Amino acid sequence: MASKAPRENIDESKLTLTKPKTKAVGIPAVANALKISLEQMGSVRSIQTLLAVNQVDGFDCMGCAWPEHEKRNAAEFCENGAKAVAEEATRRRVTPEFFAQHSIADLKTRDDYWLGQQGRLTHPMLLDEGATHYTPIEWDEAYELIAQEIRGMDNPGQAVFYTSGRTSNEAAFAYQLLVRGIGTNNLPDCSNMCHESSGSALVETIGIGKGSVSLEDLETASLIFVAGQNPGTNHPRMLSALEKAKKNGAFIVSVNPLPEAGLMRFENPQNITGMLHGTQLTDDFLQIRAGGDQALFQGLGKYLLEAEAQGRKTPGLSTVLDHEFIKDHTVGIDEYLRYLEKVEWDDIVEATGLTLEQIKSTGERLLASSATIVCWAMGLTQHKHSVPTLRDVVNVLLLQGNIGKPGAGVCPVRGHSNVQGDRTMGIFEKMPEKFHDRLDQEFEFLSPREHGYDTVAAIRAMRDGKVRVFVGMGGNFVRAAPDSEVTEQALANTGLTVQISTKLNHSHVSTGRRALILPTLGRTEKDAQRTGDQRVTVEDSMSAVHASRGRLKPASEHLHSEVAIVCNLAHKLFTDSDGQPLPNKPRTNWLALRDDYTLIRKHIEAVLDGFENFEERIQNPGGFVLPHPPRDARKFDTASGKAHFTGNALEYIKIPAGRLVLQTLRSHDQYNTTIYGKDDRYRGIHGGRRVVLINVDDIHELGFADGDMVHLVSEFQGTERRAENFRIVSYSTPKGCAAAYYPETNVLVPLDSVADTSGTPTSKSVIVRLERADGHE
Repeated sequence: MASKAPRENIDESKLTLTKPKTKAVGIPAVANALKISLEQMGSVRSIQTLLAVNQVDGFDCMGCAWPEHEKRNAAEFCENGAKAVAEEATRRRVTPEFFAQHSIADLKTRDDYWLGQQGRLTHPMLLDEGATHYTPIEWDEAYELIAQEIRGMDNPGQAVFYTSGRTSNEAAFAYQLLVRGIGTNNLPDCSNMCHESSGSALVETIGIGKGSVSLEDLETASLIFVAGQNPGTNHPRMLSALEKAKKNGAFIVSVNPLPEAGLMRFENPQNITGMLHGTQLTDDFLQIRAGGDQALFQGLGKYLLEAEAQGRKTPGLSTVLDHEFIKDHTVGIDEYLRYLEKVEWDDIVEATGLTLEQIKSTGERLLASSATIVCWAMGLTQHKHSVPTLRDVVNVLLLQGNIGKPGAGVCPVRGHSNVQGDRTMGIFEKMPEKFHDRLDQEFEFLSPREHGYDTVAAIRAMRDGKVRVFVGMGGNFVRAAPDSEVTEQALANTGLTVQISTKLNHSHVSTGRRALILPTLGRTEKDAQRTGDQRVTVEDSMSAVHASRGRLKPASEHLHSEVAIVCNLAHKLFTDSDGQPLPNKPRTNWLALRDDYTLIRKHIEAVLDGFENFEERIQNPGGFVLPHPPRDARKFDTASGKAHFTGNALEYIKIPAGRLVLQTLRSHDQYNTTIYGKDDRYRGIHGGRRVVLINVDDIHELGFADGDMVHLVSEFQGTERRAENFRIVSYSTPKGCAAAYYPETNVLVPLDSVADTSGTPTSKSVIVRLERADGHE
């Protein structure tokens, strides 16, 4: 039997510490996955559901976007994937009676863990202006309320439509069409807060904002960098690919401020040998200072150029550099060389916190590599200088021709199951003109061209009273966004907030003057519409598109699918009383799209390149891979038609005296803002979350001791922000660097501290000081 939901918040006084692990997965991961599955789903439902995860005729895991091979294992999921499935397929329910028992004031006192553990939402709910409790509302009334609020706006820009990366391709395409039919491009999404820097740098340098490698490339690479990433927690199935790469002879370099168990040793639960012996993954660990990655890659570029001048060679080339590739496929190398000449080795060493010998040893690995891949995640994308950092990653790869050849390329590892697909579908505030032209042709209207708000701009607009309606398609906006107090107040300034959700979270209690909760189907559930059971599609981190079909009975008869919610609202907004399209609104039968998702896929096929014969190709077990010109043919959709070397001034974080640079990160019992449990097993933290990991020398120099309770105070442009009552934990991290979990520390991330070009919040480089907590000596 499934267990009951917790009755209290996490008791931080019960936090305990053990020695951090040096290996990942294995029997403990299997045991924990089963434990949580049984607690949430019970035994029979657990077996029924877990055996369908990531299977050809099953559903795509709602966790990370890591791809699958065409041949699947019977258990094609990881520990955190099992947790994600269990949370959605839980037998716990949040009913109208629950909301009658719990006021908004009460729910505001509950932590993220408690709220998420209560179960699945079952009925549309309304929080009326001035009300203390949510009350039930019928679907037709909810749609009419939203439509009235939108019709009453002074201009379309007063509405903001946020998207979480879990949303299917079909729902995302319909959603962006709804939004552009209203007349705005205000389409912020979770990418704005994570991999926007990746997209900005890659579009500029190689002409497409997606990774260029496949699973086969990763498994056959000669050299793999894993930078600013913790796959053991955030993408555990990636460990299997790294294990195969190691067995094929790859050398793996991990670059991260913290040592992570998943990159030390991997015990593969899919086979006996893996469980008993494990595989050492990392060959070299570069424990870099937060924000020092640009300096590292500039140093590696310098080392390659010095080796070229010495007459040395790279395997398969006559010299170190791939001159033929550089001549035929790139521009800008002279500018790149000019900038590198200005960079001194002393500055590189200071910025990275590494020794010159470590950097040059890594340069030797590049010289010995015939095919190099650089993988990265948030550790590289959430700094002010993230886009220049990633440009310099591309520069190093271009020098040796490591784009568009087997076993080589760029690999930004996406964090949410269809976050890349949502962007492909048009969830972006500044889609290219070609997309708008095709959308206009297909739906016979004129879509708006003025760029809309990204996430940070949307919060600023709400803060300034410029937004009347906020709609969140999935996710937990208020806890994912930076500057928590500012974000909460910004939402409070709106007239109506609408959350389309499966589970309860803090975005349901940080509301506008009125608020709606619209409960929706999950990936695990059967999506039955008038023409029969529907399937949806998703795109993984390596541009493969495949089908997903849920099998479980929905958590409630009152749930609507995301597609149905979008289409019902669009029908109400865009048609007259006779069902005919209103002037300059998308011309389509919205109710037909709701009833038959194949019709949405036909529209996608007409608007987007690479989706030819869409319906036919998702019949294939592995779906199909979208075109990627740099990977497929060394063609680059840039202004010059070639890949771009770029010159970038070296930037790194200068830490003031008596301060630390804080990076926010996840625990192991967490996925994005969802808190599955109280532990971070691999880091040795159990039963609590309010900890700050600090170098032992910094602890002593700042006048504290391991175990002291402190407040974290961030400092930015003369303004302070506070996160209170954190326990100091002595941890292996570079001097001057600290780490703590989000969303608890998002309150410290300034809204106006963003990456240049991409606008991504700088959640990995927050300057903080420590204050002793009152009452603690």
